[in-house]
Amino acid sequence: MENETYIRLGIFVGLFLVLAIIESVIPRRICTETRKRRWATNWALIIIDSIALRAMAYIVPVVLPLLAVGAAYDADRLDWGLFNHVDWPAWLEILLTILFLDFAIWLQHLITHKIPLLWRLHRVHHADRDIDVTTAIRFHPVEIALSMLLKIGLVYLLGPAGFAVILFEIILNSTAMFNHANIKLPLWLDSIVRVILVTPDMHRVHHSDIRAEHDSNYGFSLSIWDRMFGTYIAQPKAGHDDMTIGLQWQDDRPSNLAWILALPFFRK
Repeated sequence: MENETYIRLGIFVGLFLVLAIIESVIPRRICTETRKRRWATNWALIIIDSIALRAMAYIVPVVLPLLAVGAAYDADRLDWGLFNHVDWPAWLEILLTILFLDFAIWLQHLITHKIPLLWRLHRVHHADRDIDVTTAIRFHPVEIALSMLLKIGLVYLLGPAGFAVILFEIILNSTAMFNHANIKLPLWLDSIVRVILVTPDMHRVHHSDIRAEHDSNYGFSLSIWDRMFGTYIAQPKAGHDDMTIGLQWQDDRPSNLAWILALPFFRK
């Protein structure tokens, strides 16, 4: 467990630094706000989110044993979940775990756009007026807690190996940072990568202030789900340089931490 935390943290920090440097050298768009103000808010949110998740694990240890990875070990101990009752090759179980959980996250994302109460929470993520690598960590702590509860329940249902869950979490975090990054991929490379993975240009459409566009491209890792279920939009109508990112009714307050934490309670 301890090694898992260090491994994930090391990969997260390393990839974050690489993407942040690339953003500085070859940005896809000119940002409307300074990094200093936005990054302070976005980093504050992930710190609050991390504290909230750890508090959940300690307050309710029986229900939330060390979160999703701990749930996998607990499911194995209790002999719960599909994979604890079948004798399939390890590689197949790992592959199915990644596909199953990635689809579940895609579906959860879609649902947060359709149910008004969940959208109130999720719009904290969309309220960012620019999109870069820190947008990937910009979520309201209540949404993060609900997402973790869902993930834990699915892990108990599936019964995957702890390694498979760790690998999925690493892939999810890494691809989320990649496709939120304000980097410019050559068009030919983008067209190849997005056959499998969500690219920055593909996900940027999802952050458009136009409802029809932000109700598309829900994937964080794999691009196949949006293509399969008809929610894929290749490019924004206004183009990537001229599109507006964020919410139609917002102003410059999304970089204010207190405002963003209170956003779910606003009527708009």
